[in-house]
Amino acid sequence: MTEELRPGDVVQLRSGGPLMTVASIDEHGVTCMWFDRNKREGAIFPPEALQKEDVESEDNQ
Repeated sequence: MTEELRPGDVVQLRSGGPLMTVASIDEHGVTCMWFDRNKREGAIFPPEALQKEDVESEDNQ
């Protein structure tokens, strides 16, 4: 993966799906969190499966 991911980054699976927030990164992969129907979800993904998304914060709008 050419992009460096850091906790707090917003990512999405390269195949699509919900926007997720990177919670942590370790030797097992990238742990991401997201909400689905008001329920918090989480999973570990290989970094190659993720793409970083450019999301402007509400402060900049």
